Amino acid sequence: MMSTQSFDLIIVGAGPGGYVAAIRAAQLGLKTAIVEREHLGGVCLNWGCIPTKALLRSAEVFDLMENAKDFGLSCTKPDFDLEAVVKRSRQIAGQLSGGVKYLLKKNKVTVIDGTARLEKGAKAPKVIVKDKAGKEAAYSAAHVILATGARARTIPAAGLAPEGKFIWTAKEAMTPDIMPKSLLVIGSGAIGIEFASFYNALGADVTVVEMLDRVLPVEDAEISALAQKSFEKSGMKILTSAQVEGVKPGKDTITASIKTKGGKTQNIAAERIILAIGIVGNVENLGLEALGVKTDRTHVVVDEFSRTNVPGLYAIGDLTAPPWLAHKASHEGVICVEKIAGNKPHALDHGNIPGCTYCRPQVASVGLTEAAAKDAGHKVRVGRFPFMGNGKAIALGEPEGLVKTIFDAKTGELLGAHMIGAEVTELIQGYTLGRTLETTEAELMETVFPHPTLSEMMHESVLDAYGKVIHV
Repeated sequence: MMSTQSFDLIIVGAGPGGYVAAIRAAQLGLKTAIVEREHLGGVCLNWGCIPTKALLRSAEVFDLMENAKDFGLSCTKPDFDLEAVVKRSRQIAGQLSGGVKYLLKKNKVTVIDGTARLEKGAKAPKVIVKDKAGKEAAYSAAHVILATGARARTIPAAGLAPEGKFIWTAKEAMTPDIMPKSLLVIGSGAIGIEFASFYNALGADVTVVEMLDRVLPVEDAEISALAQKSFEKSGMKILTSAQVEGVKPGKDTITASIKTKGGKTQNIAAERIILAIGIVGNVENLGLEALGVKTDRTHVVVDEFSRTNVPGLYAIGDLTAPPWLAHKASHEGVICVEKIAGNKPHALDHGNIPGCTYCRPQVASVGLTEAAAKDAGHKVRVGRFPFMGNGKAIALGEPEGLVKTIFDAKTGELLGAHMIGAEVTELIQGYTLGRTLETTEAELMETVFPHPTLSEMMHESVLDAYGKVIHV
């Protein structure tokens, strides 16, 4: 019989939700353990958020090199070494994973290597961990948090699964075996568009297929339209209202049969396909069914403080409801352990979670789109300011873009903000803070923005909503 080691809290999964929750729990005085079967930092640090940004930065620098003459500079025949680009990305991922290990040790969190499953326990489910040698150990705690994350959705019945050499998920796309001359990206959400941008910048012939009627479909329609125009200008081909019905591998290429608008079928051959059609929660082999844990389409159902329907069991991050973002997972983890520790945290307001897409140009948003605001019954005032009207944007050589703000016409509440252009993923936090502080247009108008900066466009967009814009 296995002896059982006890903790106040056990967290299963060391991604951005799990490890952040573990550190905060330890700071709050809880004896904490975290179980991880693969890499500390999870998908985000190792195969997602961070290494993709390293790849995209390389692509951005390469694009600047190719256009050096626009800045009065000379760069003869710029080239790239894909292996070196990928190596840099992997080194950055490794550095950050090592940093997570250090932080967990610093905060005296017990790290347990292995694969976990749950069994019925006393106060909370018991955690059974099998190590790489196949040996099992049992652990108990008053509270257990599931932070097992998610993985790429595949459709094996249509041949859309990473079997063989032709079809990649994000993981394979991050460590490519070749630089494809032609690439088909299925799905135009953040993951699909980021990889499309990376490979397009390095010279691949990229086609993006989107089932819905516009790219980046969760974004404001006006921003989506500007994004598509920019992507097509950069050489991408975009097929919206289109669906891949099947694929046929050949010797050197794979051909996709695509049903397009009007019911017509189009065949596109490419050296590689990237699947970016969503995610499924990692709920398998955890023992959730035996415990009666409620799930909805592979995601665990939780309340506003991440509690499941099973006493003592919680779930955070991509394992739960959208938006599936690393910063949402981290914040959920902190709120969850604050509640466990007996504090009184505010529930997470999903309307204040910013979304960022690191394509070129970048896209960022927070709050309601214009259409959603109107659907919710708001009479709106909308402000817009183009990058072309901003001195810093012109000096950077980044004159394409837009900042859009949406206000409630009656109260002045900032309902949403949507941006496309250089560094908007950094700018969006200003509006996120404004929404968190329940700012109205009055405070935003009275705020002094530094010059010359891109952030001045945020001010001008607010002014535009009220007929006070200066530089247009």
